[in-house]
Order: sequence, then structure tokens, then C-alpha cells
Amino acid sequence: MSESMVQIDAMKRPSAFDEHRAPEIGVMDKCVHCGFCLPACPTYVLWGEEMDSPRGRIWMMRKGAQGEATLDQTFRVHMDNCLGCMACMTACPSGVEYNKLIEDTRGQVERHVPRTLADRAFREMLFATFPYPGRLRVLAAPLWVYQRTGLQWLLRASGLLKLLPQRLQAMESLLPTVPSSFFKKTRAHAAASGERRRRVGMLTGCVQDVFFGRVNRATARVLAAEGFEVVVPEAQGCCGALMVHSGLDDDAAAMARRTIAAFEVAAVETIVINAAGCGSTMKEYGYLLRDDPAWAERARAFSSRCKDISEVLAEAPARAERHRLEMRVAYHDACHLQHAQGVREQPRALLAGIPGMEVREIAEASLCCGSAGVYNLLHPEPADALGDRKVENLLQTGAEAVVSANPGCLLQLMHGLRRRGKAEMPAFHMVELLDASIRGVGPEELMRGGSPD
Repeated sequence: MSESMVQIDAMKRPSAFDEHRAPEIGVMDKCVHCGFCLPACPTYVLWGEEMDSPRGRIWMMRKGAQGEATLDQTFRVHMDNCLGCMACMTACPSGVEYNKLIEDTRGQVERHVPRTLADRAFREMLFATFPYPGRLRVLAAPLWVYQRTGLQWLLRASGLLKLLPQRLQAMESLLPTVPSSFFKKTRAHAAASGERRRRVGMLTGCVQDVFFGRVNRATARVLAAEGFEVVVPEAQGCCGALMVHSGLDDDAAAMARRTIAAFEVAAVETIVINAAGCGSTMKEYGYLLRDDPAWAERARAFSSRCKDISEVLAEAPARAERHRLEMRVAYHDACHLQHAQGVREQPRALLAGIPGMEVREIAEASLCCGSAGVYNLLHPEPADALGDRKVENLLQTGAEAVVSANPGCLLQLMHGLRRRGKAEMPAFHMVELLDASIRGVGPEELMRGGSPD
């Protein structure tokens, strides 16, 4: 049979994908299978398995699109194994938009490939909790008691937690210290200091607002000190990032519409985001809602106004005085900031602008720490392997603290440091250090208990 006849025969076969946001053949066609993505891919680095590389996954997607393979459990496993870190996009010389392929493919998997009852129940529990700050605050109350009464220490010391399923063990081990201010919401408005530069809206997030509320408050203070009026729309909810990354695209689209509407009412010029995973999703709302005629253009306009906090601050000459902050810190690149958004130099420049601060680089900076949204809960073994590798490289820097730009990364790094017996090393969001420098908070106070409010 000639090559043309083979192609015609392939065109006649029904695709394994349905028509609802099917991964696009045109995007797959950009992949020339050169292999530059292999050393950049965390799962390929761990296992050396071709089907657990971006190139291999795209090959499987193509077979599915051409009707030469079915969406079966093998297909699901290899798609599930992907962290969605997008390091392959940085490495790719052909400009393959792998983010679009893996997210659309995961939507297909969720609709067509059944999961076990236990897997389905665990996922439903995660997605019924994490994207809802109100529910997280309710959950935070007993967790606060669990930690403050010493029950957590007792259960960990007794070894009883090892009787739990592996995923529940991972959830408990990743639990951060629940702050006493978990019930406290970010203020709805912060006036600009001096002449106003711009009116900006701020995303508060889900896990960020409940467990890392200090980061949101530091973000608002820094923006105000630099001349930005800050508005926090009360109607905002989850941006949908966890849903997008997990193939729950209809839920993600609904959350995107709500987010867009909330910030439209706020009438802001820029939407500022301090969580890398949220930012990468919000910048792609135009693609997520591309098939919705009522929202597609609004989504594109919204996404064009979304910026990471480091982008906003790096674009504006500093107004607020920076006080000396004598610290050696290691900067960890969040994958969804450096790879998905292409933001790498801005956080480093802002940290370098703090007098007395020494910023050290971590080896294998482009390799994921293993957090990847809820990947470290769904796949704790490879996540721990990547986390241990990241922490080993981190400790080699001789830094006193680690800095990142994403709550998931901060949780993963703190977990890895505890595993190495280095729980005393603090982890900060980049904006916390800027806030401390502007406010004149010294390193001793920071290292003792984090950024004070």
C-alpha cells in the first residue's frame, strides 16, 4: 500500500477523541521528535521511559487522534504521570504548545477512561475542597487544633500514620503549619502611597489565601508602597487552575467565567497574581474559552491584563526605600512561572535590588520540584524523588532560606526539608522579602517566624 493510501486509510478511521476540546493535530504536527525535551522532562529523567516523555506522549496522542490507538488504561497512566511542568516548552526548538495538548488530552481521559473507585473518590475529595477557600477555612480549624495540641507530633512519632493509605500519608506530611490567622481574609482595598500609578486587582487564590494569607497581605502592602491602588474583588473564587491541570475543563471554564466577571466589575487596569500556577492558567483563559462565543473575546481581553507580581514590580521603577536585609537565599523557579509564563529574570532582579541580599542559584533550576498542583498528592513516590533531588541541590548552595513564587512549591520544599531533617530552614515567597525590606523587618525576625503581619 502506498504512503498516500495509508494516509487516506488513517483519515477514514474515527478518532479516539470526542470533538469537545480535542487535542489539535496542528499543534502535534509541530513536534519533530528531536528529543530536546527528554532531559528537561522530570518523569523521563526519573524513569528513562519514552512514553513518559513529552515526545512519547505526543506520539500516543497522535495515534489516538488518527484512530490507531484507544484511550485505555495504559494511555491514562502515561498522561497521569505527566507533571504538567512545561519544561519541555522551554526546551523545544519547534515551539510545540505542549500545555494545550496535555490539558485537552486530560479532559478526554476524564470523560472516556474509567478510574478505580478509590482513585475517583480521592480526586473528588481534593477537587471538592482545594478550590474553595470557605471550605478550606472550615477544614483549617480542626487542623490548627491537631497541630497546636501536640496530636500531630504524637501520631508522627508513634508511626500510626504509616497505617494510612499512601496518598493520605502524603497529604498529612505536606500539611503546612496552619496560621492562627487562617480565618482572616485579605482586605478588599489598599490605597496607593503617594501619586497613584495604576489601579490593580489582586487574585487571592484558594490555598494561598487560607494557608499563606501572609503572602497576600505582603503583596498588597508592597503594591501600595510602590504607588498602586489595590482592589480585591470579593466575588472572586478559584481561578480554575487545578481543574485545568486535571482535565476537569468544564469546571475550569465555569470558574474562569466567574473570575473574569468579578474583575470586570472591579474596573481594574491590571490583574496581579502571586501564585505561578494560577497565573499560567489565567493567561490562557482565551484558549480555555475559545469555543464559547459569549466569553471568548472577554477571556482574551482579561488574559492580556494578567501579570505576575514580579512582572508588575519589575516594570515600575522602585519608589519605596529598601532597607538592608543581610541574608543568603536560594531562588527556586516555579515551573509555571519560568516555563509556562516565561518569567525568570524579574524575580531575581527584584531580590537583587534588596541591599545586603545575596541570591544563590540552585543546580538543575529548570527541573520540577515535584509539587505540580496536586501531583505530589496523587503521585507521592515520584514527587518525593523529585523533591529530594531539589532539596539536595538547594542545600548545596549554602543558603539560609529558600525563596519561590508559588504556594505549592513552598509546601513541597518545606516537606523535602523536613525529610532531610532541615525543618529549621525557612521558605518564603519572593514578595515577603520585598515587604520585609520596605518595612525594615530584620533577618532575625524573619528567620524566627516568617514575615510578620
